[in-house]
Amino acid sequence: MLFSRFAARRVSLVVLLAALTACANSPNGKNIEQILAADPRVQEKSGTATADPAQQQANDPNANLPPRENAIASLPADFPTEIRYPNAQLQEVTPPTSQNNGDNNTSASAERSQRTRWVTSDPSNFVLDFYQKEFKANNWEILNQQQSDAPAATIEARRNDLQVSVSIIPTGTNTQTDATPAPTQPEAGTEFIVQYQRNTPQTASPSVPQTSNQPSPATDPRTTQNSSFTDLNSAPQELRQYITDLASLDVFQLEQTNSKSNTTEILTQFQPSKTISHREFARWIFAANNQIHANRPSLQIRAASPTAPPAFKDVPATDPDFPVIQGLAEAGLIPSSLSGDTTAVLFRPDAPLTREQLILWKVPLDTRQALANATVDAVRESWGFQDAARVDPKALRAVLADFQNGEQSNIRRAFGYTTLFQPKRPVTRAEAAAAIWYFGNASEGISAQEALKLKQQQNQPQPQPSASPQPVPSSSPQ
Repeated sequence: MLFSRFAARRVSLVVLLAALTACANSPNGKNIEQILAADPRVQEKSGTATADPAQQQANDPNANLPPRENAIASLPADFPTEIRYPNAQLQEVTPPTSQNNGDNNTSASAERSQRTRWVTSDPSNFVLDFYQKEFKANNWEILNQQQSDAPAATIEARRNDLQVSVSIIPTGTNTQTDATPAPTQPEAGTEFIVQYQRNTPQTASPSVPQTSNQPSPATDPRTTQNSSFTDLNSAPQELRQYITDLASLDVFQLEQTNSKSNTTEILTQFQPSKTISHREFARWIFAANNQIHANRPSLQIRAASPTAPPAFKDVPATDPDFPVIQGLAEAGLIPSSLSGDTTAVLFRPDAPLTREQLILWKVPLDTRQALANATVDAVRESWGFQDAARVDPKALRAVLADFQNGEQSNIRRAFGYTTLFQPKRPVTRAEAAAAIWYFGNASEGISAQEALKLKQQQNQPQPQPSASPQPVPSSSPQ
């Protein structure tokens, strides 16, 4: 009985296999195969299915986008955030090299500079326009600027110790270097190079080899280090360029010559947050006015004679700054007995300069005319100062006149936007530098930067006209 059941099962299995084999290529066989096949959705969820790489890239909408920044290169830790293009992705970072190409100055510059390569979907003129506007708005000095339709448009700019070069890479140019390799770039977009370096006092002005047989003159450390203060990073960013421009004009050199302090510290430290004294500001405003108006002697302040009767009891003729302070008093730029102020008998050279005093001394050099009368209400209505009533009556006219200078006003340039003037507040050295960076009103004036360019143009050697050969008289036949 058991044997017959076992035999019957074997016969049934053989018949079933034969039927499946016979209809494998028939429509019924296809249906059976589909019924017995595994569910493809289960395979996809379990991760066993392998998609075609080409098909997967075609279905991925982000496949043609530029690769992510962190997947290609890391942004250097010292990269200045103010020069980063907002809609660009980092592609490559080339660290400073130490290769020598035979030019010592070029090699030294290459060793200090960082080279980064970027890609953006924006057109090249957008990139150039962005950097042009940023450099101009933030008081950068444009060193070299080409047209955007040039083969490799480049903008070079400098501010304080930072020098930047932005170059557009022409389409089709191979930019691969020995640095981190970059994957395939997108077909459309703009590639550009941002190269930057920070100049130190030792590297900001590389020496140029002398080709003349004449011995080179000794270098005055005051003129080489005057524009390379090492503590400018502690000054507000908006005021740094003012300090640099004035230093390049040697406005602060007079102070260094007369100072009795540590010479090395003064040559390298500007101390922008330090309160400026009456004596220091007298030196600065005297030197700045005369340096900026170097080509207009009629606008310069004359130094007083050592034999002049002192205008202040605490500034005798033996004082090293007597010619400057006495000259300002004789010009009527600071209150004294010479200007009819019988109460101003003391100059107080070491007292801190206040905001209202800064405006009182500086504005007459901007307007070059008598100041109109002013009231507290007029100052309050024009400036919106909540503390206008605290301004000394002597300074009210200067504060009101400064408002009429618009964007060139000393208050806006030195202190920014404010509804509190704080007239008795001491002025810092950085704020004082900002005030004397420009002389003039809203329609006519000159800045230290413009004066510096004029000075550099005048110092350039003028080409000598070549002598034309004299005709040789021909001898007439006898």
